[in-house]
Amino acid sequence: MGDMTNSDFYSKNQRNESSHGGEFGCTLEELRSLMELRSTEAVVKIKETYGDTEAICRRLKTSPIEGLPGTAPDLEKRKQIFGQNFIPPKKPKTFLQLVWEALQDVTLIILEIAAIISLGLSFYHPPGESQEGCATAQAGSEDEGEAEAGWIEGAAILLSVICVVLVTAFNDWSKEKQFRGLQSRIEQEQKFTVIRAGQVVQIPVAEIVVGDIAQIKYGDLLPADGLFIQGNDLKIDESSLTGESDQVRKSMDKDPMLLSGTHVMEGSGRMVVTAVGVNSQTGIIFTLLGAGGEEEEKKDKKAKQQDGAAAMEMQPLKSAEGGDADDKKKANMHKKEKSVLQGKLTKLAVQIGKAGLVMSAITVIILVLYFTVDTFVVNKKPWLPECTPVYVQYFVKFFIIGVTVLVVAVPEGLPLAVTISLAYSVKKMMKDNNLVRHLDACETMGNATAICSDKTGTLTTNRMTVVQAYLGDVHYKEIPDPSSINAKTMELLVNAIAINSAYTTKILPPEKEGALPRQVGNKTECGLLGFVLDLKQDYDAVRSQMPEEKLYKVYTFNSVRKSMSTVIKLPDESFRMYSKGASEIVLKKCCKILNGSGEPRVFRPRDRDEMVKKVIEPMACDGLRTICVAYRDFPSSPEPDWDNENDILNDLTCICVVGIEDPVRPEVPEAIRKCQRAGITVRMVTGDNINTARAIAIKCGIIHPGEDFLCLEGKEFNQRIRNEKGEIEQERIDKIWPKLRVLARSSPTDKHTLVKGIIDSTHTEQRQVVAVTGDGTNDGPALKKADVGFAMGIAGTDVAKEASDIILTDDNFSSIVKAVMWGRNVYDSISKFLQFQLTVNVVAVIVAFTGACITQDSPLKAVQMLWVNLIMDTFASLALATEPPTETLLLRKPYGRNKPLISRTMMKNILGHAVYQLTLIFTLLFVGEKMFEIDSGRNAPLHSPPSEHYTIIFNTFVMMQLFNEINARKIHGERNVFDGIFRNPIFCTIVLGTFAIQIVIVQFGGKPFSCSPLQLDQWMWCIFIGLGELVWGQVIATIPTSRLKFLKEAGRLTQKEEIPEEELNEDVEEIDHAERELRRGQILWFRGLNRIQTQIEVVNTFKSGASFQGALRRQSSVTSQSQDVANLSSPSHVSLSNALSSPTSLPPAAAGQG
Repeated sequence: MGDMTNSDFYSKNQRNESSHGGEFGCTLEELRSLMELRSTEAVVKIKETYGDTEAICRRLKTSPIEGLPGTAPDLEKRKQIFGQNFIPPKKPKTFLQLVWEALQDVTLIILEIAAIISLGLSFYHPPGESQEGCATAQAGSEDEGEAEAGWIEGAAILLSVICVVLVTAFNDWSKEKQFRGLQSRIEQEQKFTVIRAGQVVQIPVAEIVVGDIAQIKYGDLLPADGLFIQGNDLKIDESSLTGESDQVRKSMDKDPMLLSGTHVMEGSGRMVVTAVGVNSQTGIIFTLLGAGGEEEEKKDKKAKQQDGAAAMEMQPLKSAEGGDADDKKKANMHKKEKSVLQGKLTKLAVQIGKAGLVMSAITVIILVLYFTVDTFVVNKKPWLPECTPVYVQYFVKFFIIGVTVLVVAVPEGLPLAVTISLAYSVKKMMKDNNLVRHLDACETMGNATAICSDKTGTLTTNRMTVVQAYLGDVHYKEIPDPSSINAKTMELLVNAIAINSAYTTKILPPEKEGALPRQVGNKTECGLLGFVLDLKQDYDAVRSQMPEEKLYKVYTFNSVRKSMSTVIKLPDESFRMYSKGASEIVLKKCCKILNGSGEPRVFRPRDRDEMVKKVIEPMACDGLRTICVAYRDFPSSPEPDWDNENDILNDLTCICVVGIEDPVRPEVPEAIRKCQRAGITVRMVTGDNINTARAIAIKCGIIHPGEDFLCLEGKEFNQRIRNEKGEIEQERIDKIWPKLRVLARSSPTDKHTLVKGIIDSTHTEQRQVVAVTGDGTNDGPALKKADVGFAMGIAGTDVAKEASDIILTDDNFSSIVKAVMWGRNVYDSISKFLQFQLTVNVVAVIVAFTGACITQDSPLKAVQMLWVNLIMDTFASLALATEPPTETLLLRKPYGRNKPLISRTMMKNILGHAVYQLTLIFTLLFVGEKMFEIDSGRNAPLHSPPSEHYTIIFNTFVMMQLFNEINARKIHGERNVFDGIFRNPIFCTIVLGTFAIQIVIVQFGGKPFSCSPLQLDQWMWCIFIGLGELVWGQVIATIPTSRLKFLKEAGRLTQKEEIPEEELNEDVEEIDHAERELRRGQILWFRGLNRIQTQIEVVNTFKSGASFQGALRRQSSVTSQSQDVANLSSPSHVSLSNALSSPTSLPPAAAGQG
């Protein structure tokens, strides 16, 4: 397979090999071809070529027990010959590519065309210079110098387009850079355990070299290819490479091949690394993808244009045959819904886009009609050929005005604001110990209504200590004195704990004086080892007598067994098995118990019941985890059948039962109180005993005594939610989950069932948004199903991190509360921005529109509009989207999915400020010249010099926006808009910066900006009118919103429109999430225009009776082809279902749009 495609690797490495030929006994190729074999073939090949795995270790100059010496030259040499454990990422988009993408914007293209036409015409002087008679308004105000300056407007528009494009491209570029930084940070944080010079060390995955001896355990994601050299009960999930979900059992004699990218589901062991980086199995696949990617893209471009129409034509057929197939497909696919905000914004952008398009069209039509009627009908001028360029110039001017209205109306700053806000939050959340893997998770978190949290490690400190013990018929309430314990019992106990636990688990001396000893490895086992140390015994001595290689058989801990057992061979050839696990499970299998003198006595079921009542339940009610330690002896012959677990794990002798305390983290109760106040229900889902769980839940404040709540065990939970046939019924779950607070002894499937049940529930009027925390491999499905999955950064396994949206780098529940705060802040930032943006939009559009209709010329010129657009869109999105969150965000309930984006209060603010601004601007427009005693700017001919009159209007307009930006900082009708303004330096900088640039534009902008310099008193008036905004804001705040019933809300998501994204197949999802985020912005309102184009085209097509093809070709090129066009009842639906489902990616074909 690899020989052809990767010949370039070989050629690179061949040179090295020829020089280092004799260094190692295996070449890179030999190892690579070996790793391509599977199971028995590989075993045969190893036997034939090398003898055994030990021989391979010798050839690679490594020791299976000591590992590599770890000297720098040796490691360097290995890297040179066998490569590094690093897969080079795909090349990022260059800045120029991003500029090109930003240029695809339809409005910008229209502006560019208009500007170029305007430029062309200004240079074109027709023969016969006598144009006096051409147009009414042309009368001689134009002196020579002005006629020469006709090109300036076109050039200025082009310049501002370039500005907008560069800003957009720069934003995209920095966003991509940030994202890559984030990715690399996630990668650097991944460490792996290897043995070097006999020491167990953790090194970054990229440092692993061929010949390293790596320790693998439950939950690891293997970082390189290797051969299994020692271990027990190792089961691997190879579905990421083979696609088969069955776990593969690894052993020396049947299947020793361990492949990178696969997950360890059970057991532990050691492997010798044989291939890293691009030479490992995953690396080979990535390289093929990388090399194939570029060719594919070229093919795709062609294919997309051809297949587009075909794909769309085929779709209706599928749904016509009957919806079954489609529904099944929907059910199987992994649905990730559009994030709440994204859905609402898309809808709003489309609505605004439509309105803007209509307004701009009307503006152009009115201007053109007025001009033609006035010139040719009223004044009865003939159309003279030499006048054509002049008329065309007028029409171009009108066209430019129309486009400017559109530019101002369409909020292209929306996607920008969303991105900036998310990117900013993600950056800041890193400081709050939240590593966000998927951008939109951050905003979804603000809408969370339920959190299902693990207990161990999240709510508790995950520092286990044994505080009580039942030993030799005595219940000790604190650690017993070693002398009071029988020597025989003591020896059994120490052996049982030291040998029957992972050898990677240790207790190391503290790093600082006076600190607690460091616990490494499994925390429960650390607690038990700590107990051995407290009894003044040494577990290391036991382990060195019985090294890991000598262990006869190990049954590792998994969520089904809930216990772990290790078999050893005693000197007299007989076997002894040590067992430990959850006390109620292990005690059921005990038939004897050690008494005070260390002798086993009979342990009957009624003794067990008494023990549960007297010992285990009191321990559990103190919030302790109870663990039972037991053993059993087997004769040497006949040797027991070790695979028959039920027989082996029976007839045990109980040594002792210990109660392990895991204290609640001090900051958790406060964090949970904040959650409950913010309208978020916290539920605890744990594998622990129900009494322990309940005790901890009360300590945390998840349940308050006297409330109406449920605490269930997994078994009872399952009985209650399943019907007679054993199927899960949603109605049954709906009866339970609203009151359920603690789910104990739960399996990973229970967790998944609960999350799914809450998400699918229609019990409440709002769909619940659920966050879940998880650390184990088996939490993967629940993390993926939840709206936001939190994985533990410290205790979490790689599998859990892979499935999560956010990684908690400090494993602390209170960091989740921070995430909620940031999420709500993102939502509020977007609302603030919208409130500001829409006020400007409404005012600018109405001014341009009425101005154009009454005075044939928009009071705000194209270039000025673009500057206003730049302030509004880019700068305002920066200023308002970077407001830091405050604790007050946690005092309100979540917004939920159907709460509109623009609330009544915001609508009141938008319309209120619009009224103020319009009143003043129209006053200035029609009587301004009298107030300031200056020349009127109305009815100025083409190319006339800029008037002071219109400059004052433009300046006042910008001043009002600046002060309104301060008003926009509050959206819930608060009085003090300056509250906390200095906590946001970006905001202050932008407001002052904009003000400074405005002064420069007005005083020195001249012809390009159609400005003439103003006197100081005129400036004072402009600023004074601007300041009026703040006063007016207070007036608006006094009007009670409840009185204004007529105000409509906007941007609401109805149930029907939550069309799940179907494009997301499981495997694609991880890679393309980021890509999609990056591109979504550009698409947001590409689509608004696109829908209208399609509707027109569909209608035309139907008129001409042609096929669907033409109409749908553009559709399929802009939005993805995987939508379900099931609702084909009327042609306009085609565009609708496409516009609502979210884009997967912006295909290259969209570039052809211009």
